[in-house]
Amino acid sequence: MICQNCYTLLHQYHILMINRLCLICLFAFSFTINSFAQKLPDPIGATPNKYQLEWQDMEYYMFIHFGPNTFTDKEWGHGDEDPKIFNPKKLDARQWARTAKAAGMKAIIITAKHHDGFCLFPSKYSTHTVRESAWKDGKGDVLKELSAACKEYGLKFGVYLSPWDRNHPDYGTPKYNDIFAKTLNEVHTQYGPIFEQWFDGAKGENEKKQDYDFPKFYEVVRRNNPQAIIFSDIGPDARWMGNENGIAGETNWATLNTDGFGVGADAPAAKVLNTGDEGGKYWIPAEVDVSIRPGWFYSAATDDKVKTLKELESIYNTSVGRNSNLLLNVPVNRDGLIHPADSTRLMELRRFLDAAYKTNLAKGKKVTTAPATKAAVTSNLTDGNTNTAWTIDGAGKGVDVTIDLGKATSFNRIVLQEYIKLGQRVKRFTVTYWDGKAYKSLGAHTTIGHKRILSFPTITSSKIKITFTETLGTNPVLSEIGIYKAPEL
Repeated sequence: MICQNCYTLLHQYHILMINRLCLICLFAFSFTINSFAQKLPDPIGATPNKYQLEWQDMEYYMFIHFGPNTFTDKEWGHGDEDPKIFNPKKLDARQWARTAKAAGMKAIIITAKHHDGFCLFPSKYSTHTVRESAWKDGKGDVLKELSAACKEYGLKFGVYLSPWDRNHPDYGTPKYNDIFAKTLNEVHTQYGPIFEQWFDGAKGENEKKQDYDFPKFYEVVRRNNPQAIIFSDIGPDARWMGNENGIAGETNWATLNTDGFGVGADAPAAKVLNTGDEGGKYWIPAEVDVSIRPGWFYSAATDDKVKTLKELESIYNTSVGRNSNLLLNVPVNRDGLIHPADSTRLMELRRFLDAAYKTNLAKGKKVTTAPATKAAVTSNLTDGNTNTAWTIDGAGKGVDVTIDLGKATSFNRIVLQEYIKLGQRVKRFTVTYWDGKAYKSLGAHTTIGHKRILSFPTITSSKIKITFTETLGTNPVLSEIGIYKAPEL
């Protein structure tokens, strides 16, 4: 038995010890916060909104071109095809989603309506749809099946709808823009949530004249899916890269001046779209669209022409590795399935990327900067966390960051990421490595943005130095630097 006095003293002792422990924990927490956070500069120029930030983190997803063209071996259908030719008897949207997931992709965007006007869903505003096809006796709905499959496999779902319609009788009249807006509304109210709306400004030559009312179309998307990224030549949320070869500009700004420009023929020159505008008025990052085959729609004649692993890795480096997202087209065949030739190559790429970026050789390594400032938290550069950031106080050119690997280490990839919440700053930088006696050049480069991948023949070194020679406004603000040893191809 414990007497009342002893019990009281013991109780007071416990309270005292708990209070002391809380103070120690609070001090340790405060020390941790102060160690890994620092005062960052104000944003510079245009900056991404929260949906654009989430979108840029996705990096890599699947495009699917599918429709009557799949059965006619055409790239652009004329809209006069008998809808009954569309009959993919083994269609399995779960196979598409399963393949995309296994490939490491984050989403699927499908051609819900291409230029021929054929809708992969039973639209009330067209008579050229799956409802008129032979597939499932007209009772099928590709968008419904794919949207459900994407949810099942944890993928985001996006849609392509072309305003150009070579089938609809009202195309080329004042009525058409309202009809297209209603068609958009069907898709955005029945198959959401939708992460990206892909618009094409094509009109063809010697076709009916139709001025597209894009503000009306954008309003439909914003009203129903405010989180959706709207893609076109000039955004407003993501822009075309200016080519379909999978190559973003060596210099690639996520900012663009679009005032006075339009979608399609009224867009800025391809060269401008490829590089963006330094200090541009709007944050409109690039998306690279490219097909795994020579064409966009499936053709049996291209079964042996699927891009090689080396070609796909090069595309990855010139898209994701140049401040862009990669939208890789994988066409569905006439059975309604992804062909084994395509899925095999996708899995090869997944295995390569997993091996290439499995181990960050720079993680946790010592980082020094010149000039050195007390406020700079250099460990943020190699902590594996893109939500932390590093910069230095004061203005100056020739800011050096040196990563000491501690011993001679072989590597062939360097990955840099800016803290783009505050804008894009880096204009030019150089990379050198220590060969035991002196620093040797790994080249001079321009922009970084969300991610920059530098690929080069394998070298062995204990230190690399990155010198930021020119920035916009203030010193660089980076979130991460990684060093990797990818398998040789």
